[in-house]
Amino acid sequence: MSNSIERFHRLHAAGCFVMPNPWDIGSARLLAQLGFPAVATTSAGFAWTMGRPDNHVTVDEAVTHFRSIAHGVDVPVNGDFEGGFAIEPEAVAINVTRATATGLSGLSIEDSTGDAAQPLFEFGLSVERIKAARRAIDASGTRVLLTGRSEGFIVGRPDLAETIRRLAAYAEAGADCLYAPGITKDEEIAAVITAIAPKPVNVLVGSNFATVQRLAEMGVRRISVGGALARASWAGFLDAAKEIAEHGTFSGLGRGTPGGELNKAFAKYPQR
Repeated sequence: MSNSIERFHRLHAAGCFVMPNPWDIGSARLLAQLGFPAVATTSAGFAWTMGRPDNHVTVDEAVTHFRSIAHGVDVPVNGDFEGGFAIEPEAVAINVTRATATGLSGLSIEDSTGDAAQPLFEFGLSVERIKAARRAIDASGTRVLLTGRSEGFIVGRPDLAETIRRLAAYAEAGADCLYAPGITKDEEIAAVITAIAPKPVNVLVGSNFATVQRLAEMGVRRISVGGALARASWAGFLDAAKEIAEHGTFSGLGRGTPGGELNKAFAKYPQR
């Protein structure tokens, strides 16, 4: 087991940590410099850098992205592996095997289908997909940390009982950490934590509905922000660009981080 993977497992053993989501090497390096103990890729943030909507990158592109980020920073990296880029468990296992060879310390598998009419994979198939990911990780000998995600609250199926049923089954199937993005109410978060204990729970924070201290007090082990930092970055870009396009003025450019500050931050890494 690599040192990064060992550190990532230790982070999940006790306490609460924030794992923000960069979208490229530069953003990953700046987050690491700010002292975050781990980072996680964001499928949405990465897709937007390629001029595509979320869930429109290929498995080859995702694996290349994982390798780039994992080898670009010295903190553990969790990979947003979407739904494993496959439907059938055997194919999920093949793709997970590829992801474990990139230098990632963890990866997640979600149960959303992309079909608005049937937004979640059938329960039994969803569980088998997590089992397949577990087998692939075990066979790789890497101990990459597996997160099982249930997406009901962000795909139009906000059913707490069903979400807990799925997360509990994913835990039983071998997921090391459990995650239900979109759950924001204290009582919902507490119910998930209680049902999944002692396994750690990740909570997604994409708006100002909580604080790190509050979530830590509730027993949340890991906090991520998904595409929120990428959206914040795009907001600054679009605000400044729209001002130029619509008003012919440039005041927004003055709010940018000085180039010298960025050059100094990035100069800390080996230069080609």
